[in-house]
Amino acid sequence: SGPAGTQVVKAQIPGRVVRLWVAEGDTVEAGQPLLAIEAMKMENEVRATRAGTVGPLRVAVDASVELGDELLTIS
Repeated sequence: SGPAGTQVVKAQIPGRVVRLWVAEGDTVEAGQPLLAIEAMKMENEVRATRAGTVGPLRVAVDASVELGDELLTIS
């Protein structure tokens, strides 16, 4: 995690970002889909683990991500 009260959302799998459902400044609820990463022809949804406000996005659609890459923050 980052600064106090900020959660860093990281890639749990390597793949390609195929969807973004949120933008910087959006308010999200726990469990809400944030983005989808395609790996081995399967879409894997990345969901918020807590409620908060989305910080700067570190990825865009079509971006390749590796395991552990920072995707965005929620504070």
